[in-house]
Amino acid sequence: MSHYAPPADARPEGNPTFDPDGGPTLAQQLAAFAAHCATQGVPGDVAASVGQRTLDVLGLCVAAHRLPTSAAAIGHVLDQGGHPQATVVGVPTRVNAAQAAFANGVLAHSLDYDDTHLPSVLHPSASVVPAALAAAEHAGASGELTVRAIAVGLEVAVRLGMAGYDEKLGNSVFFEHGQHATSITGAMGSAVAAAIAYGLDEKGIADALGITASLASGIIEANRTGGTVKRLHCGYAAQAGVTAAQLVRRGFTGPPTVLEGRFGFFEAWLHGQFFPTAITDGLGTEWSVPGIFFKPYPANHFTHTTVDAGRAFAAQGITPELVAEVVIGVAGSTARTIGEPIEVKRTPETGYQAQFSGPYAFAAGLIGGGGLATGLDDYTDELAQDPLRRALMAKVSVVDDAECNAIYPFQFPAVVTLRTTDGRELVEKVLTNRGGPARPLSDAELGRKFSDNVAGRLSADVAATVSTAVLALGDVTDLVGTLAPLSHFIPTATEESP
Repeated sequence: MSHYAPPADARPEGNPTFDPDGGPTLAQQLAAFAAHCATQGVPGDVAASVGQRTLDVLGLCVAAHRLPTSAAAIGHVLDQGGHPQATVVGVPTRVNAAQAAFANGVLAHSLDYDDTHLPSVLHPSASVVPAALAAAEHAGASGELTVRAIAVGLEVAVRLGMAGYDEKLGNSVFFEHGQHATSITGAMGSAVAAAIAYGLDEKGIADALGITASLASGIIEANRTGGTVKRLHCGYAAQAGVTAAQLVRRGFTGPPTVLEGRFGFFEAWLHGQFFPTAITDGLGTEWSVPGIFFKPYPANHFTHTTVDAGRAFAAQGITPELVAEVVIGVAGSTARTIGEPIEVKRTPETGYQAQFSGPYAFAAGLIGGGGLATGLDDYTDELAQDPLRRALMAKVSVVDDAECNAIYPFQFPAVVTLRTTDGRELVEKVLTNRGGPARPLSDAELGRKFSDNVAGRLSADVAATVSTAVLALGDVTDLVGTLAPLSHFIPTATEESP
């Protein structure tokens, strides 16, 4: 493990004093940590986790090409022109680094299949990995430095997200304000990752944070009433981070008190309600990165334990014809997303709407599917409107459950009660999420997810070569060459919306 401790002189000379002791500001402490890791490295388990997360993101970027919004985002990027600096997954033409980060960030987050940190409930890799890869390609950084950049960027994003997590409230203050912490803190983590990849020093990293705070944004109303704008959020976060680091290289600076200052990040977003110890406690010795939850299923993370419950009932011989009624008990905060309004959740019109539906998750789990229990092909427009699934969803309710409330948001549990047509009552409790530390995915399972995501677009040989290289990213000397196979797909038929 790293033994980093912020140096006493971390604050550059001449900066205004913020606290009575004259110590470094929060941004300066994060910058000192980042600069230390850039030169001294990160723990082995953290580096291994970075390889897994990078592979996961790249597979998601390939799979997301099935979406019309992906074509729109890529078309937008290609229209901008610019210097060939970095790779967009699935695009033969290299584009400028900030635009590559944007495109890959959009792709990575578009299928709701990217990793999640709990209890902050944010998706850090979908912005940080695209930002780091784009900046590293542009700068000619080594695989080793790229791993360090991603690791620190993820850690910063998570710690800033946790600074907005209120234990008494039991939820993220960002979320309660309608803010998308994924894109807001993801932009900040992306800035640190890009700054490391570009070789900025400690002050430059702090300046990148100071600039990015003015670029970070995102609201989550689309989760409630629709729209595909959420797919853009990680793209803009990644782009913001790369752009900020580039501007620092040209001389722009940011305020050293950007995080805790009177008109800083936490005042602007959370009205000053934040927890600074979440940023500083154990910084450099206690890492969050290996504990970030992978997603085994391509749907809103709140639905995953319901999928597991459906699979458990299927294993007991329950078929759709035997179901009379189902009650899904979840935490109240998740019920708002996957169970309200229930009429809409029982009748999703599209695969995208089905990804946010508790009733659909139960149907998908009970009927069974591909991937690691359900896969991308189980969330299509056709299946969302399938009469068998519609009939099953009509029997499903989603309610607030006290046991689940006591566990959330450290897990997204479900207590599912099923009454059969012959009068039996069965209960399945799934209190931990598959893909998290309590039920981790094996390397083989993560490899299966990657293979499924790239199937039909990369040959098996190319997929295996990319997988091996990315999992050992720290040993890569030619990042451009490693990513090159991802820019040329096997020709496919016209894509359909999932």
